[in-house]
Amino acid sequence: MGVSRNLLALIITLVLAFVIGALYTPPPAERRFHIQEREFDGIAQLPALPGWSTNALPDFSQYSDVQTKKDAFFSFLYPRIVLANTRVLALRHHLMTLDNKAPLTADDEAWLTRQAKRLRIDTELAPEAIILELREHLDVIPPSLVMAQAANESAWGTSRFARKGNNLFGQWCFSAGCGIVPAKRSAGASHEVASFSSPYHSVRAYIENLNRHDAYQGLRDVRLASRRRGYFPNGVGLATGLESYSERGHAYVEEIQSMIRYNKLTRYDDRYQTLLDRGNLALRDVLTGSETLAMGDQAKREG
Repeated sequence: MGVSRNLLALIITLVLAFVIGALYTPPPAERRFHIQEREFDGIAQLPALPGWSTNALPDFSQYSDVQTKKDAFFSFLYPRIVLANTRVLALRHHLMTLDNKAPLTADDEAWLTRQAKRLRIDTELAPEAIILELREHLDVIPPSLVMAQAANESAWGTSRFARKGNNLFGQWCFSAGCGIVPAKRSAGASHEVASFSSPYHSVRAYIENLNRHDAYQGLRDVRLASRRRGYFPNGVGLATGLESYSERGHAYVEEIQSMIRYNKLTRYDDRYQTLLDRGNLALRDVLTGSETLAMGDQAKREG
């Protein structure tokens, strides 16, 4: 399906709205999320995912040199993070248009209700209150944080769950057959390690988990504070809201922050900000174009 004119018009104003504006397994209560293989509810409808988004996970165990493996891992992961975040930003922009619209139509209110339900916001709230809540929940996760946790939880993409289930973050699921049964699962336990159709879908589910789970309210508070100060959300800062991700608490936070710093992952946050600053055409290309464009690499445009 091609991208509608209305959607392209939406993406044209997206940047302006935005600028203003390994190995531990956490406990089950901190891993729960609703697996959703369908794409997020659309604006009217988000464009179809580009074909490269569903590419399989490479075999990172083939690399004998540690730095080469890391570079390959980050290069594979980054465009998928950009794609997932940009689709979230498209929804966020639509939210901002509703915030400045009066009166809201029945379709507008239905859209708000769907987003609220998906992100575990009280759907009985007035539309104005739902919009305020969604402004906190419907936002990006910095690439640096996504990369550090993916590397930590998947052993740089080489864990059994990453290789067999495209699961880069150790997400759990709780219905029979939804994933891979852990070899050392306790007697009487029913959880499985979720399987995804592609690494991209694992990234998307991880972002949604941080955006909706009560355990990560602290992360969302830090992100909102950054927004209010006019800054792009920072991975090191947002990591402080991950104490509930692991029973190790602050020690886990420090480990993730150390990984971000040691691997200089904030350069990917800067790279994504640069892509956003390039404007509407760059973002449209992210939603519908090639993996190279999602990487933010300069490319000649036709016409």
